[in-house]
Amino acid sequence: MTSDHKIKLDASAAQALTFETYPAAPQIDGVWSHALKKNRSENGAFMEYLRLNEAGIQGLPAPLVPRQISVSWAAAGRINAFHIHVKQEQNEIWCVLGGQLTIWLVDCRADSTTLNVKRKLVFSGEQPMMVHIPSGVAHGYRAGDAGATLIYTMDAQFNIDDPNEGRLPWDFFGAELWAEDTG
Repeated sequence: MTSDHKIKLDASAAQALTFETYPAAPQIDGVWSHALKKNRSENGAFMEYLRLNEAGIQGLPAPLVPRQISVSWAAAGRINAFHIHVKQEQNEIWCVLGGQLTIWLVDCRADSTTLNVKRKLVFSGEQPMMVHIPSGVAHGYRAGDAGATLIYTMDAQFNIDDPNEGRLPWDFFGAELWAEDTG
């Protein structure tokens, strides 16, 4: 079929018709993601998460010295948002090991060139990815239908007596962020 042919639609369908667009994902200064390789065999799978030396994590775009590694389990549909670290520097690397998370990042750093930029990521244990979340970037997630398991590495330790985990309401940046994509 050549480009000068069209498919004729019913008038009501033609009026309601829209087309998807595929713009580049918005970038946030200091946020980067990296695909991990999941090696599969008939017996299971193996994946290297982080490689360390005396200076910290190897092979990253910026230095990060791990001070704590934690695991979080999220029930199906759970929204855990928004967190932000401002009392002291606390950068994080997230990786979903099982299930799926819809992750939202919002740059709240007053001096950032990407202030107020919002970025959505969808991570799953089937195709593992890492994302680096710098201090001052609000972050949160919604777990998929099967829940999710998240491993995350921080360059600061959690202090139960003086937590560095500020909270913003789940809908602070708009409840529509968490709306299910029904398109």
